[in-house]
Amino acid sequence: MFNNPPTIYSIKAASTEGFSELNAFDVALLKSGVGNTNLVKMSSILPPNCLKVDDINLPPGDLVPVAYAAITSSKKGELISAAVAVAVPKDKTKNGLIMEYEDKNITKEEAESHVIEMAKWGMEYRGYEIEKIESIAASHIVKEHGAAFACVVLWWE
Repeated sequence: MFNNPPTIYSIKAASTEGFSELNAFDVALLKSGVGNTNLVKMSSILPPNCLKVDDINLPPGDLVPVAYAAITSSKKGELISAAVAVAVPKDKTKNGLIMEYEDKNITKEEAESHVIEMAKWGMEYRGYEIEKIESIAASHIVKEHGAAFACVVLWWE
C-alpha cells in the first residue's frame, strides 16, 4: 500500500458535540482536517527525518496514516480528553515516537502531561536522546453526545 515512509507530519486536536457519538467523532475528525479521508490507524513510530508542517492538504477519500487518541461519551456532564505527543530524537537517522492517550474525568492538561511522560519513557527505553517533544490535546464536557480527538497525521511532500 505505502512504498516509502512519510516525510512530513502534522499534529491536530478537536472536540465537539454531535447527533450521536459517531457523529461527534466525525465532526472532530473534520475539525482536525482528516474527516474526508479514510484513516489508517497506525502504531506509534515517526519515520527518521520526518518534518513537522502546520497543515497537510489531504486528498478526499485517500488512505491516510494516522496515530490518534479518540474518546466519545453520551454521559451528560462527563469530561473526556484525548492527547498525542511526538518525541523527536537528536539523532536524525533514528525514528521518533508517537504516543496517544485518552481518558474520562481528566483535564486536557492532565492528558497532555501524561502522554508527554509516555513519550519520554518510550524514548528512554529505546536509548534515544530527545531533541524535542511536541504535544496537543482536546477536552470536552459532554452535553448530549461528545467526542475528543487528537492525532498525528503522516504524509508525503
